[in-house]
Amino acid sequence: MTLPPSLHKHELLQREYGQSTFQLVQQLAGIEDRDERTRRAQQIVQLIFRLQPALRDQPDSQAKVWNHVFEMADGELDVDAPFPLAAQVNLGPPQRLAYPAKGPKFRAYGQAVEQLVAQALTLEDATEREQAAIIIGRTMKFLYRSHNKENAKDLTIIKHLRELSGGELSLDPDRVQNENLFEFVSTGGRPAPFIVPQPRQERDGGGGNRRGGNSGGGNRRDKQRRGGRKNRNEPQQPPQ
Repeated sequence: MTLPPSLHKHELLQREYGQSTFQLVQQLAGIEDRDERTRRAQQIVQLIFRLQPALRDQPDSQAKVWNHVFEMADGELDVDAPFPLAAQVNLGPPQRLAYPAKGPKFRAYGQAVEQLVAQALTLEDATEREQAAIIIGRTMKFLYRSHNKENAKDLTIIKHLRELSGGELSLDPDRVQNENLFEFVSTGGRPAPFIVPQPRQERDGGGGNRRGGNSGGGNRRDKQRRGGRKNRNEPQQPPQ
């Protein structure tokens, strides 16, 4: 069901300022005295700012609220307002956004990489297109690692890049591997290696075995201390 433009605007303003505020504005039309109607309108504007103090930080907030009050009064508010009152431009009901008909070809890269590939294909200079392909391939390798939690071979990235570009973006595999073109360069000037994180249990070698060298002796000392403490707490028998 599609609401008329006026009802649609009323519904939005009611949600923004509340049903009670909307009813107060609607009652302004029944006040015959113009001065009293102006005073009530000013009180409603002050009430709106008191209920929503964040509005004060917005640019032209006074003019915005006064025009919203004018809209809620059906555009028939005859008061001495500090700003010229006019109906807002009728934009009509919101349009439904088109849902994507298909997802990205490779989920690991997403549609952002496909957009980068499309922009790279618009480059006419061969050097600029090759540099763009290297940057895109470097980004694809990083996203592949983040998505799959494993290292990606340069040949795989080159193949995927060729598929995404329809065969128009192609790089020399030997050059990519020899010059580490798909690796992010650290501050030292050398490629920063990517290390797949390992579970903590695997790093510690199975838990307690790493500190197990003196565990036996420590346990024996603890037992001796507990045993001695137990013997000290036992009551002594009186002499016979």
